[in-house]
Amino acid sequence: MEPLRALIAEDQVLLRSGIARLLGDAGIVVVAEAGDAEDLVRKARAHRPDVAIVDVQMPPDHTDDGLRAAVLLRGELPDLGILVLSQFLEERYALDLVADDPRGVGYLLKDRVIDVEAFVGAVRRVAAGGSVLDPEVVARMVGRRRPGDPLGGLTPRERDVLGLMAEGNSNRGIAEALGVGGPAVEKHATRIFQKLGLGTEPTEHRRVMAVLTWLRAG
Repeated sequence: MEPLRALIAEDQVLLRSGIARLLGDAGIVVVAEAGDAEDLVRKARAHRPDVAIVDVQMPPDHTDDGLRAAVLLRGELPDLGILVLSQFLEERYALDLVADDPRGVGYLLKDRVIDVEAFVGAVRRVAAGGSVLDPEVVARMVGRRRPGDPLGGLTPRERDVLGLMAEGNSNRGIAEALGVGGPAVEKHATRIFQKLGLGTEPTEHRRVMAVLTWLRAG
């Protein structure tokens, strides 16, 4: 099996080098590094990596240049997994990146990099077409209630299950976290998807789209 190929786009040299070393130690080949959004786009087009790890705020404007470049590449290179790293918790970044399709994208706070196993797992999951949302983003989106909240029909236990699903937990992981059996988790998940009108989507995508349903309603 060919090793996973990654591109790192981060203007902070020390952080970029640290991420490159972490990925290299995990057997992931870093084929290119970029220090600004324009360089990111050029190198992604040239190297066609499996996944790009992208900082939201990059030169030249130091606003959301990295995110805008990631959205551009997502349209041009649909097979490219994109994991966006942000120093700040911004729900709109997750929404802008995912748009209508959560496959092959992720959004994490930069602090998550220090949890090496979880970070590398997120990189691999996104590269394989999966989805990753930072637990803090999930907590903010799922934990609040507002008028017209599409999650208002969910029971407290269903909201707990939804939060764990959106964090990337399997049904087994959810069952262990909540101290219940697997069939109970499956039943809760089915009810959540039905209440949110997501009954026809593939299972993994329904998990992320359930959270994004709430976000878009805001």
